[in-house]
Amino acid sequence: MKSFPAWYYDEFKQVGVDFEDVAQVEAYDRNQTSSTVESEQALVAQLGISANHTVIDLGAGTGTFAIQASLAGARVHAVDVSRTMLAYTQNRANKAGATSIEFQCAGFLTYEHRAGLADFIVTKSALHILPDFWKMVAFLRMASMLKTGGILYLRDAVFSFPAAEYEDRINAWIERVAKPEDQGWTAGDFEMHVRQEHSTFGWVIEGMLTRAGFTILEANYPVPEYARYVCQKALTF
Repeated sequence: MKSFPAWYYDEFKQVGVDFEDVAQVEAYDRNQTSSTVESEQALVAQLGISANHTVIDLGAGTGTFAIQASLAGARVHAVDVSRTMLAYTQNRANKAGATSIEFQCAGFLTYEHRAGLADFIVTKSALHILPDFWKMVAFLRMASMLKTGGILYLRDAVFSFPAAEYEDRINAWIERVAKPEDQGWTAGDFEMHVRQEHSTFGWVIEGMLTRAGFTILEANYPVPEYARYVCQKALTF
């Protein structure tokens, strides 16, 4: 692996939940109600991913999207900083017959894409582990891995409520989405996310994407705490 300067961010240091713990990985997979086989098949179709495409899945997690992209015929690079996550995903891929996936233990700041430039980069519920400075570095690195005209799809916890309302909005969000411990993500999980992780505002993310050389084709804020972006690497930037 390439060596980095001493000031470089350590993205392998687990933030929030420890996803080197098998039990946490299994719990994460159970709780991913927004990442079902059906929803990821729909995303593959929406983006137009098919045979002969190269896809990078950054922060692949337990691999539902990577597996569906592979089954659609794409060559997929599944990237995650957790070796336990990757092992879990590889086992799932083997059972599903998804054979065109390459697995690499790395992240936004350390993944080295040595194959040809990608057609798509997809990242879901992972970018928030990085502080804003490093999100910008990540976007620059993603742009360098994509073909001109290539597509970046980003989905994450992103805040679009007025900044001055942060206290009421965060409390209302946690009250609305938290579940009992045996049914999904708890209030404590969301509190830890806000306290220790680095979700930010939509206007920050949009500014970074534009400055990294992307044209934002779609910016969708379905609720004030989540966002989806479809971006294209600009022809010139």
